[in-house]
Amino acid sequence: MHGQTGNRIVITGIGALSPNGVGRETYFEALKAGRSGVRTITQFDASKLPCRVAGEVNGAFDPLAWVDEKNSKHVGRVVPMAIAATDEALRDAKLDPKAVDLETRRNIGVMLGSGGGAIEFSERMYELWYKGAVKQASVYAIPSGTIGTLASEISMAYDLHGFSHLISTGCTSSTDAIGYAYRNLKLGIVDYIVTGGADSTITEGVMTGFCIMRIVSTAHNDEPQTASRPFSGNRDGFVLGEGAWMFVMEREETALARGAHIYAEVAGYASTCDAYHRVRMDDSGEEPARAMQLAMKDASVDPSQVGYINYHGTSTDLNDRIETRAVKRAFGEHASRLPGSGTKSMIGHPQGACGSAGVAATLMAFRDGILPPTINLATPDPECDLDYIPDLGRRADIDVAVCNTIAFGSKNSALVLKRYA
Repeated sequence: MHGQTGNRIVITGIGALSPNGVGRETYFEALKAGRSGVRTITQFDASKLPCRVAGEVNGAFDPLAWVDEKNSKHVGRVVPMAIAATDEALRDAKLDPKAVDLETRRNIGVMLGSGGGAIEFSERMYELWYKGAVKQASVYAIPSGTIGTLASEISMAYDLHGFSHLISTGCTSSTDAIGYAYRNLKLGIVDYIVTGGADSTITEGVMTGFCIMRIVSTAHNDEPQTASRPFSGNRDGFVLGEGAWMFVMEREETALARGAHIYAEVAGYASTCDAYHRVRMDDSGEEPARAMQLAMKDASVDPSQVGYINYHGTSTDLNDRIETRAVKRAFGEHASRLPGSGTKSMIGHPQGACGSAGVAATLMAFRDGILPPTINLATPDPECDLDYIPDLGRRADIDVAVCNTIAFGSKNSALVLKRYA
């Protein structure tokens, strides 16, 4: 099977751990209902900060169910999140590593995306060191705080011996991870890849930094669920989020041979860079538009064939306007007829995991025939004048979708998904 090219690359398993739903079906139902998972921060005392809300994964998730108490002292919150979502994805794909031989496990790779990795764990450890409580800190503070070890934790949890890589490109991380998984499967490097994204960066240090930058919402601390409002005329910044969304990807022939359910085809991927600024997008929107155009070209798709776009939609003033501009450049006249939505309106911005959250939302749209909404969009921005599916999900059968992401450092990445038929 190795070395074959040209086969379709498909998704056969989904796992989700989100602020508005633990488990993929709970996440899907929350999306369809337009239910927000943003709430007052509980992970630290945020009372003195201008922004006191975030998209936290709720109490339905028990980290100790995935990492035992002894090891929980040596890893960050993101680790059990990533493992839990991976477990659900593997079970959904009916790919139990414990039931297959070593040769098969050598052909299951991990390609994960994360912006911050275990930054929450690192903050805790450094605080202990700086306070002189060195003996209370983990002996694994440095290796466990390295972003790339998050992929290793998944490999070790399931005894997977294929490559174990992590892409960290900011907010495009999980989109890039899925794109690289797609390319590796095309090349026949391995038979299966566990891919997606996980991030848990709701920490005092990270939130303080974003407050200093003045890019997080501060106007809705008393009504957290209304704080994330992409494309709205009265938006005032993004809402930090967390979570993990994982997938099993494989070649079509492999999936068919073992009778796996196929959710959709990953048909195209591309990435560009504005080469413009550390945190700001170029006003023209040219490079994110080009990323979407290149992804569609890779998928042999004409813009007029696309039936849905999952927006990056951060809820920041400039980004939403420029992304709207980019979509108009990429899709031309079709842009005005193209429905799309901002998943972050319901979960906040889970940093490097946001692309995978959008992919999961899009897979739900393919499966259930319901396009998720952009909530909190009562007052549209006149410069954001496309169809963002305001407030209520919409029934529609789509065959092609684009998932768009944008990151600090002027990075832009896009995926094209196709209905499997």
